[in-house]
Amino acid sequence: MNLSGLEYLHSLAPLGMTGDLKNMERLLNFFDHPEKKFRTVHVVGTDGKGSTSFYLANILTAHGVSAGLYTSPHLVNVRERIRIDNVPIAEADFDRLLLKVKNASDATDTHVSFFEAVTLACFLYFAEKKVGVAVVEAGLGGRLDSTRAAAGELAVLTSIGLEHTELLGNTESEILHEKLGVLSPHAKILVGGINDTLVRDGEEFVKSIPATLQKPCIIEDLQVPNPGHHYVENASLSFAAAKEFLGEKFSEEIARNALQKSLWIGRMQKLLDAEGNFRWLLDGAHNPHAVKRLAEALNVYYPNQKFPCVFGALKDKAIDEMIPMIAPHVSTWHVTRTPYERFREIEDVAAELKNLGCTVGISAPMSRNFLDEVQKSANSPVLVTGSLYMIGETIDLLKNDFEDLKFFRGLTKSESEKH
Repeated sequence: MNLSGLEYLHSLAPLGMTGDLKNMERLLNFFDHPEKKFRTVHVVGTDGKGSTSFYLANILTAHGVSAGLYTSPHLVNVRERIRIDNVPIAEADFDRLLLKVKNASDATDTHVSFFEAVTLACFLYFAEKKVGVAVVEAGLGGRLDSTRAAAGELAVLTSIGLEHTELLGNTESEILHEKLGVLSPHAKILVGGINDTLVRDGEEFVKSIPATLQKPCIIEDLQVPNPGHHYVENASLSFAAAKEFLGEKFSEEIARNALQKSLWIGRMQKLLDAEGNFRWLLDGAHNPHAVKRLAEALNVYYPNQKFPCVFGALKDKAIDEMIPMIAPHVSTWHVTRTPYERFREIEDVAAELKNLGCTVGISAPMSRNFLDEVQKSANSPVLVTGSLYMIGETIDLLKNDFEDLKFFRGLTKSESEKH
């Protein structure tokens, strides 16, 4: 049976962290190491990896460097994960490269996961296109993440929080060490949102690699379109990383201008309609660490405002911790879910909300009708949060109505895993 590249991809197991990197290394060897044909900056951390990677790639592009960007998960289509100068990989190229991965996998009897296959396609694409640099976001962890194979000389750590503890460790220190495991000998890592104790822990840990660790200052007057101090922190990290990477070629003016135009979609994103009315606030916060940041941003930017909230979450998310943090900013909770099987049932979430004393409004599966009903019942902008899957679904339904979502107009919704 002849599968297309995308059919092959959808047939694979979702997770990329399989306990070792032998399968990745075997296939990279088969392909004559495409990952060695470009320079790499790794981005690791619990939250903030995507925006930091995006900001950094845009700064490098603005400096005239052909910048590959690899991020995950995607919001609407898996091709979003692989971009050069913020243009997604073409469908024909993606399909062709996935088939190359399949053929190599068959020829060497090497099994790969969904994430490993996309990572391999990404490395092949960046090598073909001769990018000047690849900004590569780790999928999970660092030490055993398939992206580590690219062995960059520079890395960025955005934050540390207790997530995926079954794979990464039970303490912040253990998770930090797992993420720092992305480093190659003599690499340098710039670290962001971690406390001084973890910085000292990290400095000690990297000596054995050996690598160096530095914590750059936050540049408080940096401007990015995403509201929230954590985006200023992420922009500061990307600014410092670009300066480190470019050396004398770095221009502060070019970097600042690039950041001002870098809207990381689906994160504290205001959607204004054609008349300039504020209709939706999209934020993909999906764990307690990210929801805490969302609550802080709502406190600063909308201190006395209560939003109707479209909410849904995956089964493995701690909504009992998430809900109380944003409840002070919510008037009515409208519960939904996408068709993705890992979503928590609407009735379960509604019951949890009611137990916590919250007002539950319209409850229905995600659809354009559902969003229209919620918008009609609201007399204020509507917050959408709780899951990146749900943000992706919302963007897909609204992309033709809002100019800030035009990036997605050429992308059809993937029927695929978003790991």
